[in-house]
Amino acid sequence: MQKTGLYALLGIVAFALVFAFLPAGRRPESVTGATLEGVQLRLYPVRDPDAVWSFRAAHVTSDPATNETRLSQLSEGQRVIKQRDARGVLTGREVLDARLSAPDLTIDGQDNLLTRQARITLVEQCADIDLKGTPEQPVKIEQGAGFSAPLAKLDSPSLVGTVYALRMSFQFNVEDADPKSQFGWDPDARETCRGGRRVAL
Repeated sequence: MQKTGLYALLGIVAFALVFAFLPAGRRPESVTGATLEGVQLRLYPVRDPDAVWSFRAAHVTSDPATNETRLSQLSEGQRVIKQRDARGVLTGREVLDARLSAPDLTIDGQDNLLTRQARITLVEQCADIDLKGTPEQPVKIEQGAGFSAPLAKLDSPSLVGTVYALRMSFQFNVEDADPKSQFGWDPDARETCRGGRRVAL
């Protein structure tokens, strides 16, 4: 009886070893993510809690494996700021801070916005900033900080020019630029910005 049990145990072990070393069949790669059509999207960045971004996109693809969301055929991109009173309490009102135009956009895991080219309009300064990136260094809109690009053209009632390696805040402050950049305040400006609109002087 003991021998029979021993033989059975050895048989089970041998079968397990043979089964373990059998070549596994090719498994299809798992597909993750989702694709949506005709989407209106709102982004609430953790690192910029008073800002809300909104977009319309013909196609939205989300990939949880890379934690990225890609928007294509983009329109109506904008950033609004939630208003606070003198005590720092939210009032429920939102003010348009910036408009964003780009052919496509990738939202990374930190809520930063990446694209190959874009136009940002800072409403309060009536400033249009055309940004161009490269595959290695795309245009980057960093939440809570500002935006950067290898090449930018500035057009506002006062500050104009071409800037290389631009890094700028949402308050229209140039925080870094290549020394070969050519831009500055226009002493002969014929327009000014009032209430988000350009008006003649």
